[in-house]
Amino acid sequence: MARPTEAVSESLRALSDPSRRRILALVRDQPVSVGEIARQLDVSQQIVSHHLKVLRGSGLVSEERLRTRHLFTVRTDGLAAVQDFLDQFWPTHLSALKRAAETEARKRRKPGHASA
Repeated sequence: MARPTEAVSESLRALSDPSRRRILALVRDQPVSVGEIARQLDVSQQIVSHHLKVLRGSGLVSEERLRTRHLFTVRTDGLAAVQDFLDQFWPTHLSALKRAAETEARKRRKPGHASA
């Protein structure tokens, strides 16, 4: 398994492509075959296979074989590294938003302050 920073880099690279994001949306709730993904995206199975290889390599989808069918589904644990990375930014921004709201509230409470 890749180190956390490598996992984030690989996942973000994979997610940077709009086609791969569309594929993730298609396989989010249930396993879907390569052929069905290709039909829904109106692209060739070869193109879908390429995108799935990238998504699989970055840990964002898993593959299950059912007889001759290859079914793909989202790996939520694969998205965890990206979520953990992004979550680092929220406390800082939420604190800044709270300070700004408190400052605005204090301004509005001052006598003679015209509200917008």
